[in-house]
Parts: sequence; C-alpha cells; structure tokens
Amino acid sequence: MTIGVLGLQGAVREHVKSLDALGVPTRVVKSTADLDGLSGLILPGGESTAIALLGENGVFDRLRRLAAEGLPMFGTCAGMILLARDVEGRAAAPLGAIDITVARNASGRQVHSFETTLAIDGIGDDVPAVFIRAPYITRVGAGVRVLARHAGVPVMATEGRILVASFHPELTEDLRVHRYFVETVCGLRREGERG
Repeated sequence: MTIGVLGLQGAVREHVKSLDALGVPTRVVKSTADLDGLSGLILPGGESTAIALLGENGVFDRLRRLAAEGLPMFGTCAGMILLARDVEGRAAAPLGAIDITVARNASGRQVHSFETTLAIDGIGDDVPAVFIRAPYITRVGAGVRVLARHAGVPVMATEGRILVASFHPELTEDLRVHRYFVETVCGLRREGERG
C-alpha cells in the first residue's frame, strides 16, 4: 500500500508528514510513472492555476483515467478545485472527478484566512480546519454526500472514492481527516500509527 501526494506545487511535505505519522508509505508524484501502483492519491492545496499548468506533462490525462477507474483521491483546497466537475468562471475543470461546482477564493483573500473547528460527519465534532483563500462548494450533485459545512456552506464532500475539502487538514496536528481518507475512502489498514 502506497499513497501518492501530487508533488507539482503546494503543501506536499505537510501531507507526507501527516501520512507518515499514520504509518502510511508515501510517494511524491511528479510524473506519470510515479502514479504506477498507488493505492490512493492526495492533491494538495496550492495555486490551482499553477498546478494545472504544471500538469500539462501528461499527469492530468493519466489522473482522469485513474479517477474513472476508481483510484481513491483526496483534494484539499486547490486540489478540490482540480477534482471538481465545474469551476465558476471557467470553461472546464481539469479532472471532473466529483459532481460539484466550486467557487475559487470564496472565503476571501489571503488576509481573510482563518482557523476554526468543524463538525465532520464520520470524523468528529471538533476537527480543526485551516482556511486559506478557500474555495467553497456552490453546487452538489445528486450522488455527492456533504460531510461538513461552514456558515451553512458545504466545505467537505465525498462521492464514490473521491474526497474533497476546502480547508487544509495537513496544516494541523490532527490526523483524523487523513485517517478517514486512508481507511474509509481507500479502504486500507495502516501499518502502524505513530503519534
């Protein structure tokens, strides 16, 4: 079992650190060859436009196929934008793996970043969440399950083997969101949690 972290740009090290604390082997993904043999993939936060441009080396074409084939994927912040079916103000989203529409930077500019706790279905009532220029979910498809809301707006959702979050769980010490992805979405047992 190996979980990949898309390593084109963004909070790559932080996700690797969270998975390492859970005892999950990881691989930083920068090319199509790095996608071979993965049990799941995290698409981290960062700048979605920059990540999309960097993905023109064929990685995104392969990601579309893998998502269609059922590879579990977890997108945080910009990663959620990449996985969404529709992005407000854009002709098309890069991957279209989950039936949601998102609004980029919906929570405001960098100076409006904030931390809060969320009640997340299946995880807990007190999960810390860091929002940085966060996208919000503005439309939810019929097969999508909303796991958490902030101020009434969906900020975490799942459909099939795809999980998305507007916030950055990797910027906290709390491992429950990553554990949920590994155990619930990927259906994997960890090799030995540390910490």
